[in-house]
Amino acid sequence: MADGDRRMTPDEYVVSAIRTLRGPESAGIHSRFSGFNRAFRAYFPDLDPVETTTRLARAGIISIRPARGGVMLYLADEGPAAPA
Repeated sequence: MADGDRRMTPDEYVVSAIRTLRGPESAGIHSRFSGFNRAFRAYFPDLDPVETTTRLARAGIISIRPARGGVMLYLADEGPAAPA
């Protein structure tokens, strides 16, 4: 397999998705409305996107904020401040 053909790890996939799918007006993506959950499940059929993103949030790589119909995913240093 050539370097360009290497599959991303789940961690790389989440970070790449946030960078790729967010719009110019937002630092994050909606987990459901952006298509992230569906695309993650297609790329990693044996993994749960909720478990993966929760693990990344606990590790400080991303931040998660509740949003209507799902959650917003941000890179840790780009999301809104955590509620007090």
